[in-house]
Amino acid sequence: MFEQKINLATARSAQSLNQPDFFANVLGDLAELLETIVGLQDAEGFISTVGGHIGKDISGLYPTDQPSGKPAQMAQVLLDLKTRIGGSFDIVSADDNQIVMHAGRCPFGDKVIGRPSLCMMTTNVFGRVVADRNGYAHVKIDKAIARGDSHCHVVVALQIDESTPTSGAEFFPD
Repeated sequence: MFEQKINLATARSAQSLNQPDFFANVLGDLAELLETIVGLQDAEGFISTVGGHIGKDISGLYPTDQPSGKPAQMAQVLLDLKTRIGGSFDIVSADDNQIVMHAGRCPFGDKVIGRPSLCMMTTNVFGRVVADRNGYAHVKIDKAIARGDSHCHVVVALQIDESTPTSGAEFFPD
């Protein structure tokens, strides 16, 4: 009869293996590979495409027939979705002009560090969710854990404005 011995040290470290960490590792490694091979700008383009599809799916999970078109309510939707996927976000402010969010932890954990293309997931999900409820969104990430900052600072403009920064991304409803 074949008897297999398990190294207890290995078994204990395997206990920390879980599905969210596994998928964060996979996505982090894919982002790093894309950034290395095609460059940051093209990697952001690929991840934006994925983020757009995911944003559309996530936006559909939050009913639009509820009064979610007000800035404070849209900010609560963004906070809820980021909390559900493991991020630690706070609402800094929400008014008729913009929603400002702060994050101390990214849903990708430390796998985001050095992989700024992954910020396109937040950009696209926030942009899609807000544009579907508001008719427009411009998302700019001023600070990012991925870029080495201690936190993320995300500004979602709610109105088209000539003074809106050219960096970031604009979104309109589908």
